[in-house]
Amino acid sequence: MSESTDVKQSDAKRLSVFKTYKLYVGGKFPRSESGRVYEVTDSKGAWLANAPLSSRKDARDAVVAARKAFGGWSGATAYNRGQILYRIAEMLEGRRDQFLREVADAEGLSKSKAGAVVDAAIDRWVWYAGWTDKIAQIAGGGNPVAGPFFNLSTPEPTGVVAVVAPQDSSFLGLISTVAPVIATGNTVVVIASEAAPLPALSLGEVLATSDLPGGVINILTGKASEIAPSLAAHQDVNALDLTGAGHGSDLARDLEIAAADNLKRVLRPSSAPDWTAPQGTERLTAFLETKTVWHPTGSLGASGSAY
Repeated sequence: MSESTDVKQSDAKRLSVFKTYKLYVGGKFPRSESGRVYEVTDSKGAWLANAPLSSRKDARDAVVAARKAFGGWSGATAYNRGQILYRIAEMLEGRRDQFLREVADAEGLSKSKAGAVVDAAIDRWVWYAGWTDKIAQIAGGGNPVAGPFFNLSTPEPTGVVAVVAPQDSSFLGLISTVAPVIATGNTVVVIASEAAPLPALSLGEVLATSDLPGGVINILTGKASEIAPSLAAHQDVNALDLTGAGHGSDLARDLEIAAADNLKRVLRPSSAPDWTAPQGTERLTAFLETKTVWHPTGSLGASGSAY
């Protein structure tokens, strides 16, 4: 019997190893504290996997992890953040075939179209990585004032941002909402697409083996209608991105009302974004605060000249 025949018979006898998907919180992979899961199917209704059905407790745990990571991440140099984001892009490129399969299954795309979506997502991650040490140059600067003062405005990250990811763009839309948030020094708790969470959960596996500190990105799966209200009302969440909550939906309205309790910044797009279109800097500046500092210039001699 030939070696190839032996291999074929061995393959016929082996059992498939089904993957157990878990949340990504604080750099670790916990199961939902509720123990619940839900079935994930492809565009034709065929079963793909069971995904964790996150609870409000999972959301609170994710906020704790994001807050713990905020000081170190926001305090890192912009150049260092860019290096870390670029390293993640390298790892995404290495897993391109895996993400291609998952996006094709999730969104019902052909192999070629799914490949184009994955390539666009990786390119977008690189694009945002390049902005980490440049955004301050367009969002801040020196201000002319009437007096012997320096007046400097600089952008600073808002804090912990909760993101409801797009429901119909499982990978490109996810990266388009998450990457700009962390590029500017914020930390994030993201609720992945309910119907197509697998690309987001696989992204967590990439992040866990990258240089990104645990807690900077926390990924929850399940029902946005169940998880998002607790995040919108959470006093330690500083901002909210409602992109995936549905334009004009009751959920988006209720989340915006809850966010007002502690004056969260809220990003609520006026229409469904086109994720294939070139991105501007709006999502980079959406979760930045501006700090303005005054400092006397000082006088030089009797002439009154200043420096």
